[in-house]
Amino acid sequence: MNKNTKKKTRQTATIDKAHTPNNDVIRSDAGNALTNEPAAAQTPDIDRSLPRCWPLEAISPLMAYYHDHEWGVPCHDSQQLFEQLGLEAMQAGLSWNTVLNKRASLDEAFHGFDVERVAAMTPEIPELLENKAIIRNRRKIEAIIHNAQVVLELDMPFADYIWRFAPDGPKTNRPKQWADVPVTTPQAEAMSKAMKADGFKFVGPTIIYAYMQSIGMVNDHCVGCFRCV
Repeated sequence: MNKNTKKKTRQTATIDKAHTPNNDVIRSDAGNALTNEPAAAQTPDIDRSLPRCWPLEAISPLMAYYHDHEWGVPCHDSQQLFEQLGLEAMQAGLSWNTVLNKRASLDEAFHGFDVERVAAMTPEIPELLENKAIIRNRRKIEAIIHNAQVVLELDMPFADYIWRFAPDGPKTNRPKQWADVPVTTPQAEAMSKAMKADGFKFVGPTIIYAYMQSIGMVNDHCVGCFRCV
């Protein structure tokens, strides 16, 4: 059985095609499980002079902070990786801004995304469906619980399982403009197929490519953005 490590604060940034300003897709440490503060209650400080992937006026300060400090940063912490997989599942069909604003509440409802605790949450589903502070979608909630159970059955730490899909390490694409960022890729399709075969749910190719971007497996910051390397 896989034992997931404790969360460690990520100091830098992450982004993906599903997470575009048009789709409101950017996440922030300003309101997450690591700070224990509601994202919606914070207005993070951002440097308005920095060039980004899209105009600052096109996104919220919270999303800008996520872009600046989290999107595209490689994460190798099993518990954080599981949390992000759950958040990506919750985002399906919704704006990423919705997920950001509910992130602290989701973290509280899912016990900090502790895998062992989440795997035992089936009896809590009725309570979760009554919790107006979170995204109350039964299929998504059940998928997160199911995925935790799958993680516990792995014969390796979840971080090792995820990063085996990127044997050469993080990939930097340097797209010239946001329109050049793909919705999915052959690598994401292969990863999605393998994860489905292993029993994971809500891991379609589009969700998985967004996941790859959010955990820093792929860096899609555009040329000209200060986060582009």
